[in-house]
Amino acid sequence: MLTTEFKGKTVFVTGANSGIGYAQAKSFLKKGAHVFAIDIKDDQLVHLKNKYGDYFSYIVADVANKQAVEKAVAQAIMAYDKIDILLNTAGILDDYAKTLETDEVLWDCIIDTNLKGTYLVTNAVLPYMLQQKKGCIINMSSIAGLVAGGGGAAYTASKHAIIGFTKQLDYDYIRQGIRANAIAPGAIETPMNKADFEGDGKIAKWVAEETPAGRWAKPEEVADLTLFIASDKADYIHGAVIPIDGGWIMK
Repeated sequence: MLTTEFKGKTVFVTGANSGIGYAQAKSFLKKGAHVFAIDIKDDQLVHLKNKYGDYFSYIVADVANKQAVEKAVAQAIMAYDKIDILLNTAGILDDYAKTLETDEVLWDCIIDTNLKGTYLVTNAVLPYMLQQKKGCIINMSSIAGLVAGGGGAAYTASKHAIIGFTKQLDYDYIRQGIRANAIAPGAIETPMNKADFEGDGKIAKWVAEETPAGRWAKPEEVADLTLFIASDKADYIHGAVIPIDGGWIMK
């Protein structure tokens, strides 16, 4: 159902072609926002463009490429004049590789996308938010940013680092109107986790059993949390890490 809760707001979201990023983009569009997306693929983004027209724009680019990121942000400003909400959602997994199983190429790939991408996009968007003296930034961490076992060495390191970056970001700019928080999802059923459901789905079943809530979550549930954190109702929430994990880290 279309509403006007975020009418007049512009949302910039990374990793929007699938999973959580796609659910976030769609949710904000339904709430009346303008959305600008960036991803390395666009097969799903085409559908959003066809449905929402001028309310939605996107660019195919890598968040780890500084020039591409700066171009994307410039296009978003040109299209919508401002960016009110930044969702740093783009991320990739490392197949639970231990450090001795992680070569330098894999390490750089995970860190570049998950951490450097968050840094590059934030630094490209932040000056515009500071000019307007207000901005909301929501970074995508993970339960792997809080405990071990949610990923491999590189993924876990990247997600822990995102939490530290988020806290320092909020601390440094809170008095200038910036509000930065992180979301830490647990088992979310997305294309990124499709391998867990292949064959007899043994891994997916095990994950559900190990989750106190007894199930995987849908990307839309993370998007709903994002809507709240980005709203004025959450204005006093700063530098927080909010788990949405079915109780995983309380064990």
